[in-house]
Amino acid sequence: MTALPQLDGVHFRTFRGSSDFPHFARLITAWSKGVGDDRVETAEGIASGYANLQRCEPERDLVIVEVDGLPVAYSRVWWDLEADGPHVYKHFCILDPAVEGRGIDAALFAWNEERLREIGGGHDVEEQLLEVWSNDRNAAANALIRGAGYEAITYSAEMVRPTVDDLPDHPLPDGLEIRPVRDEDIRTIWEADVEAFRDHWGFVEQTEADYQRFLAFPYMDTTLWKIAWDDEGPAGQVKSFVDTAQNAEHGLKRGWTESISTSRRWRRRGVAKALIVESIRELAARGMTEVALGVHTENPNGAYDLYAGLGYEVTSTWTTYRKRL
Repeated sequence: MTALPQLDGVHFRTFRGSSDFPHFARLITAWSKGVGDDRVETAEGIASGYANLQRCEPERDLVIVEVDGLPVAYSRVWWDLEADGPHVYKHFCILDPAVEGRGIDAALFAWNEERLREIGGGHDVEEQLLEVWSNDRNAAANALIRGAGYEAITYSAEMVRPTVDDLPDHPLPDGLEIRPVRDEDIRTIWEADVEAFRDHWGFVEQTEADYQRFLAFPYMDTTLWKIAWDDEGPAGQVKSFVDTAQNAEHGLKRGWTESISTSRRWRRRGVAKALIVESIRELAARGMTEVALGVHTENPNGAYDLYAGLGYEVTSTWTTYRKRL
């Protein structure tokens, strides 16, 4: 087991279970605010993810930092096996901006790398890569990452459409229809989404644990989903949700048009655009005044240009970095 870091004036400890979830939520929210991001996390949201972790043992793969008995930072590591690709060893550090400049982030970063090398040493594979990502406004984190020898690999963005008005008329192509989601359809819809993303960067084969984590998402509301069907099954989908915690914290009326995908047999025929328009109309009917989404800006199917053309504007950007283990 990798030894815990040592640093004057702070205490490093291991994971204590669900009692740590409120601290994680508080730290993520504070860290997000520090980089100008609207993300608001809750203990319930943390619990839904940790209930189905894969290739991560929190008791061994997570470190918490305390000052005067209060958690002020934490980090976690895990690994994934990309389909037909390398083993990728991933990590992050979350730090309360109030304690920046004390060397905590560097100590956690070094521990993460050492722990991942320990894990990777037990894997007999040819290609092993370390991966970390950062909000581009976080100058200190980006300097730490680049200084450790990581190179920028790919990019993503959060985009907001600041109004739900002035929507284009864009009907679905002939042969498709939107149907209300039944409970017995949910797994089929999820599997179709997984299949649609198989050719995207960094795809990892999904498992039963991934499905259970999907079901546990605290803001799931299938009455908001817009799923287009043909005779073969789901042809395209937008699984919208409303993040009530974020809206309450920031005084927003924002809906998320997320998990957007189109089956290969219907690509480049306007399916996603039609479903997004219908999703925005649905969210507007529920009282939302703006909509948002996240996108891999190098998406191979032109997603970024589609969203920009529909009036979504970039509000924050992220860079993913990698280096050899």
